[in-house]
Amino acid sequence: MAKREVQEINAGSMADIAFLLLIFFLVTTTMDSDTGLMRMLPPIQDPTEIPEDQQINERNILEVLVNKDNLLLVEGEIISFDQLRQITKDFIANVDEADDMPEMIDKEIPFFGLVRVPKNAVISLQNDIGTSYGIYIAVQNELLAARDELRDQLATSRWGQLYDDLAPDRQAAVDDYYKVPISEAEPKKIGGN
Repeated sequence: MAKREVQEINAGSMADIAFLLLIFFLVTTTMDSDTGLMRMLPPIQDPTEIPEDQQINERNILEVLVNKDNLLLVEGEIISFDQLRQITKDFIANVDEADDMPEMIDKEIPFFGLVRVPKNAVISLQNDIGTSYGIYIAVQNELLAARDELRDQLATSRWGQLYDDLAPDRQAAVDDYYKVPISEAEPKKIGGN
């Protein structure tokens, strides 16, 4: 009986196939994108400069707290999440110039002339260390959405366009009209066990 030789398998194209499969999976795989906030940090202060008086009247601060159970406490009262945007809009606009809302001053703003705007109004956001990241982002989005809605309303009533469609100089005027920063404190235990 004659012995048969086993044929060798040609593996020359295996590397090419593996490389093509690798490229295919890299191209077709989707990556989860991280959620986050677009924020512009304040400029670094010169240590030789004496900071201006940072005292803000209590009525000019909208205090928003989120506890470890993801409950909202605004100005000492527990509110539902869907109320936050309207409360924030009322605070920023202060249409009726209420005594418990931000002080209003007369200010000359390009394109608007002399108008009444909030004086040193600030939204103060404090989270508990146990607050979920999703709720943290959702609260941030609601606060920003309130300001954005007011900007859109002002831009639409003045020029018939949304804020994002305005020229940069008009956007700057609207920004000046509703200039209310969001101040975030370091997370700490603000409620619960």
